[in-house]
Amino acid sequence: MNAPWKSGSQNNRDAFAAFICDESSLDVLRPVVIEMGWAPEKCNKGGLRNAVQSLSITASPNILMVDLSESGDPLNDINALAEVCEPGTVVIAIGQVNDVRLYRDLLASGIHDYLLKPLSPGQIRDAMVQAQANFSAPKHGDAHSAKTHISTAVIGTRGGVGASTLATSLAWLLSSEHKMPTALLDLDIHFGTGALSLDLEPGRGLTDAIENPSRIDGLFIERAMIRANDHLAILSAEAPINSPLMTDGSAFVQLEEEFRQAFEMTVIDLPRNMLINFPHLLADVNVVVLATEMTLASARDAIRLLSWLKTNAGHVKVLVVANRVQQGVAEISKADFESSIERKINYFVPFDPKAAVNAAKLGQTFAEANRMSKAGGVIREISKSLIGASEIEDPGKAGAAKKSLLGKLDFKAMLAPKKGKASMAAEPAE
Repeated sequence: MNAPWKSGSQNNRDAFAAFICDESSLDVLRPVVIEMGWAPEKCNKGGLRNAVQSLSITASPNILMVDLSESGDPLNDINALAEVCEPGTVVIAIGQVNDVRLYRDLLASGIHDYLLKPLSPGQIRDAMVQAQANFSAPKHGDAHSAKTHISTAVIGTRGGVGASTLATSLAWLLSSEHKMPTALLDLDIHFGTGALSLDLEPGRGLTDAIENPSRIDGLFIERAMIRANDHLAILSAEAPINSPLMTDGSAFVQLEEEFRQAFEMTVIDLPRNMLINFPHLLADVNVVVLATEMTLASARDAIRLLSWLKTNAGHVKVLVVANRVQQGVAEISKADFESSIERKINYFVPFDPKAAVNAAKLGQTFAEANRMSKAGGVIREISKSLIGASEIEDPGKAGAAKKSLLGKLDFKAMLAPKKGKASMAAEPAE
């Protein structure tokens, strides 16, 4: 009912169901339900708690009427109802609290209407007709089907280069600032930090998907993913470290397919070992953000990964992002790094340890917690480039004529101090 992404199939769903606390309201409701052509047996005794229990094991109806009279905290209880309601369900709440603030808050939470007891046949009839019209009307989400889905994989050349920080920040920016329905898939099954960066519990959604790929569909996505904000949902795991990953990768491909149907943007935090084990994960990825540091080890692995991407995923646009850049402290200069990988670096994210600590303390993504920092500004520019992914130029071809890679560089000479020069300072982004 309150899903920011598109609704799934409406097949095999009842037209109407109600969960009402008192018999007098049921007596008023049933004749109107019969008049609308619906089964009066769908008018159940019991309030919101009964609705949650029932809908957790059955498909939710097109139109749902639920009684909040016995609810001590209606707004929080409505959130519990949202967890079991399929997207697209039109919910009419009834209650006995005459409070305009509650009415507004309920509407903001996704409720279609709030009716005050005692109920009257005319009041119910009008609400039902409007709800039916609302359900039948074209959904705003249907327009998204014409839009191109953009899938971005964020890969780190090495552990600790900040790939997960970039992935969570990009997902948050796309969803919060650009208002695009976004899925964040953290494929570090045992040690992922996607949920942790968003101050969320990871849940069992991803492990359930891996164990039972046949269960993956639109409804599974709606229930398994954890909401981070109105437009961002995350799927991650903290699998026990004594449980090896037993999968052929088919679950990941199915998840990506469902994301394409339900979201406009997908951001995948993709550990490099997963890339090796499941290369088909990039089959439908549009953009790869390759996160690296200005070090010898990162340069070597950037070369290997770029070569692999060129051979196995030639359709993707690759953005090389130098992260945690410190002026005057880099092992390799910008010029030497770009010469070794035979392409330009697209973005330079300055090293800002205080900003990283601030984000951790606030339980927010780096970009959200540090809106005014230089590093946050660069990440914002990256997020904008993802939206216009089809227009990204591939600078990798510019250096195609240059010879050799790391084998051509003299590591000892590069690391040795040079007379009259600061030792290999990283150049800032232009």
